[in-house]
Amino acid sequence: MAQPASPARERIRATVPKMIDLTEKVIYGDVWERPNLSKRDRSLMVIASLVSTYRPEQLKGHIGRGLDNGLTRDEIAEIITHLAFYSGWPASMTAANVLKEVLEERGML
Repeated sequence: MAQPASPARERIRATVPKMIDLTEKVIYGDVWERPNLSKRDRSLMVIASLVSTYRPEQLKGHIGRGLDNGLTRDEIAEIITHLAFYSGWPASMTAANVLKEVLEERGML
């Protein structure tokens, strides 16, 4: 089942409509729905990947998705801390700030 459109996708839909179509139909409509991994596990992997590749803009949405998919704030904090030693301190410090922002927006801090 595809996820509802996000503000981030809506912002660029008119600019890259095919990319948004693929995002909604393929990524969220197919890949995220495959049964061999839970959405929680997929969220864990995506968050780790986005921290490691220094993608703070996309990380924000995926931290929210991860929380919705059952990851705890402590687990996400542990992912960020663990990756500091593999992906670099600056990437993890940025991710920590993104996590703080998401938690504040959700009233979890």
